Amino acid sequence: MKKLFSTKYSDNSISFALLLLRLSLGGLMITHGFKKLMNFAAKSATFADPFGIGGPASMSLTIFAEFFCAIFIVIGLMTRLACIPLIIAMSVALFMSHDGKIFTEGEMAGLYLLGYIALFFTGPGKISMDRLIGK
Repeated sequence: MKKLFSTKYSDNSISFALLLLRLSLGGLMITHGFKKLMNFAAKSATFADPFGIGGPASMSLTIFAEFFCAIFIVIGLMTRLACIPLIIAMSVALFMSHDGKIFTEGEMAGLYLLGYIALFFTGPGKISMDRLIGK
């Protein structure tokens, strides 16, 4: 019981927690990006265009973030760099698509956004390709 309320932590437990965070945030986001990738032709013309670059271009950038950057996050490769497009995409989803309604329909976008911000600041942890390449 004493261990349950302890504030001590180990480097290994932090790395394992970061691995779980990366796998869950990246793995769940890959499915969103994959759906958009498979329906690109059908949905690109009507896709939201918050930056005025056109629906197909906006959808392409979203697919890049939600599919390819999410894969990088899962494997822990260029994790901090891969978080940036996802932070932007989730900010757009939350504040433009869901009008900043974080406690109602924008809840998932808000959770993803906070998770990617946390990963951006913490990095991938020991169990990652970044660590293997850095050695």
